[in-house]
Formats: sequence, structure tokens, C-alpha cells
Amino acid sequence: MLILVVNCGSSSIKYKLMDMEQETVLLSGLAERIGIAGSRIKQESQAGKELVLEQDLPNHKVALETILKCITDQTYGAISDISMIKAVGHRVVHGGEEFNKSVLINDELIKVLEELSDLAPLHNPPNVVGIKTCREILPGIPHVAVFDTAFHQSIPKHAFMYGIPYQYYEKYKIRKYGFHGTSHKYVSGRAAEILGKSVEELKIIVCHLGNGSSITAVGNGVSVDTTMGFTPLAGLPMGTRTGDIDPAIVTFLMEKENLSIDETNNLLNKQSGVLGVSGISSDFRDLEDAANQGNERAELALSMFAYSINKWIGAFTAALGGLDVVVFTGGIGENSKDMRARVLKGLAYTGLEIDEEKNNSRGKEVIISKPGSPITAMVVPTNEELMIARETKVLATR
Repeated sequence: MLILVVNCGSSSIKYKLMDMEQETVLLSGLAERIGIAGSRIKQESQAGKELVLEQDLPNHKVALETILKCITDQTYGAISDISMIKAVGHRVVHGGEEFNKSVLINDELIKVLEELSDLAPLHNPPNVVGIKTCREILPGIPHVAVFDTAFHQSIPKHAFMYGIPYQYYEKYKIRKYGFHGTSHKYVSGRAAEILGKSVEELKIIVCHLGNGSSITAVGNGVSVDTTMGFTPLAGLPMGTRTGDIDPAIVTFLMEKENLSIDETNNLLNKQSGVLGVSGISSDFRDLEDAANQGNERAELALSMFAYSINKWIGAFTAALGGLDVVVFTGGIGENSKDMRARVLKGLAYTGLEIDEEKNNSRGKEVIISKPGSPITAMVVPTNEELMIARETKVLATR
């Protein structure tokens, strides 16, 4: 069964064509700068053939039509005809309170997703555009919405509510939603498989660390709490996002700097985090290089990030009533041995010992704690596309 996984952003589309009989990737690609000068498609097939197609992609419909041509290209593609695609799985960032699992897409669902755009104005609109376009180009096959927020709908009410007047929850649904749910679900399940145990019997903390970062407490196989909140701005200080701050800082800066709402949103989401603290970069590789050369602000940004991770691990250990496994994933979690070491050294009080040799790896599934440690530390590369394809297959074959 061939499934196309589509992730539509505001100016980009990531895609993978997967054979679900063997759960293998036949090809993957990225259409970027849609609607912007210099648009192109980059694609690589399972056979290692790389395609770079530089052409005008004025909108998502043209981009998706071109992507399907690339997928069926005689030289660079993986299939001869788009009729071989039996279902499409769509990543949707925000499902609100309405969706705690993946669902088949119909006209009514699209209307609900459009209504939820207020909760994710940067993400849901392009997700909807991608869904509408794919249904138009690939009619007659199942299309499935897989939500970033769905895994976190198990968080109890006392953990997802905010200390603001209850009327605003009733009126605007202001509450913690959490994100990266597809990643947290996959990684926690895969960690349990590697350990030869059921995910339901483990207390797991998943650290999804990247330019956008979130940590999730997983107990009995479900999300108990997570760091991101009403929006992906909350939690850890990230590449360019503040993470948790005193909310009074926002109105203070708006008054002192005479900032508009849009300027304030831009400040909090795109100028802050480790970029704002370091003044150098939002890329942690640049920060590690600068810190190694003695840059104090780069070192400060890295220390703040690691400290915040340790603090959340401590808080979520309390929420879970203990901890069996801590898992690193995401671009930083999978590839930065230095950041993993910083975090795990901060957990030495638990008796956890890091195996420096095993930690010296990138992008591999590996247990990096020493045998006998009371808490197992491990790296599990995330695979959101596989999770989306699996959930799509289940719904498409019912």
C-alpha cells in the first residue's frame, strides 16, 4: 500500500512516498519558496537519485501538481502513475479540543479546521490549502488528518488549564494544547520497543529538542503533561522563541518600546530564545562553536537551555511519580552529544551515569546511560512521517 505523506507550510511542502508493506520510504522531497522568487523542488529517491527542479511555484496547487509529476518522473520518480497512491496523510498542526485522534477528511472536517485557524494562524491555513488541493488532484482515495495536538488531549484538566478567568476558556478555548504530539507518540513507543517493554508500563520523558523544542511526560502510554502550551511559544527557550517568561514582561516592553501587537509577536517568536540571548544565531551548532571559542553569551544561551530541560525533567518526574526513561530526539537531541551530556550531567543526583563512548553518536538509536543506571537515557530519532503513514493506513483500510 503506497501512502503519500504531506506537510504543508506557509511557503513550503515536505513530502514522502511510503510503501507501508515494508514501511520503507520510496522517495522524499521538499518544495520551498512557494509564492516567492527562487522556488524549487528537491527530491531524492530510495535508489539515491536526486532531483533539483528550479521553476516558478506561484501557489500550493501548482507546487503539488509539480510534486506529483516529480514522483512519477521516469528517471527520478518512484512510481509510474499517481493512481498507485492509495491514500494521503496530512500533518495538521492544531486540532483544538475537537480531535484526540487522527480522522478521515471530509468537507465538514475542512470547515472545522478553518474555524480552528484562530488557534494556529501561521500553520492551519496552509495545512487546509494542502488538504483541499490534494483532494482535488487525488480524488476518490482516503485523505487523513493527523494532528500535532491529538496526543496531548489526554492531559488532565488540572494540568491544561491556565490561571485566568474561566470564562476565557469557555469563550475562546484558551488552555494548554501542546505540540510535536506525533513525534512524542512515536518516540515514546519506539523507546519501549527497544527496551523490550510495553509503553504502558514505563514512565518516560521525551525531550524533542530542535529549533522548536518541547518535553513531554508519558505515563501509561499517554501524554500526562507537556511544555508547549496554548501556542508553541511556551516551555523551553528555543531557537528564536522565548519559552516561558513572566507575562508582565510583554506589556512592560510594549509600553517602554512602543511596540504594536504584531511587533510584539515578532519579538517573542522570531527575535528571542537563544538567538536573542546570544546575539549570534538560532542554530545550536553555531552556539556550541562560539562557546568553545570563549563567547560568554553563547555559553549563557546553552546553559539556559540545558538548565530549563533539567528543570522540566524534574517537574515531570514529579508529575509521573517517578522516571524510568529519558529520551532525546529532534535535530539537537539526536545530533548534539554535548547538549545531551550537559543535560545528563545535571541528572547525576539520580544516580544516572552517562556512557561517553555511546553518547558520541549522531542520528542513531542508542542507549547512552551506563548499565545499572536507575534511569535509562537513550536517543531515538523521530519519524513523524512514518507515524502519519501508519495512522493513515489504519483509517484508510477500515
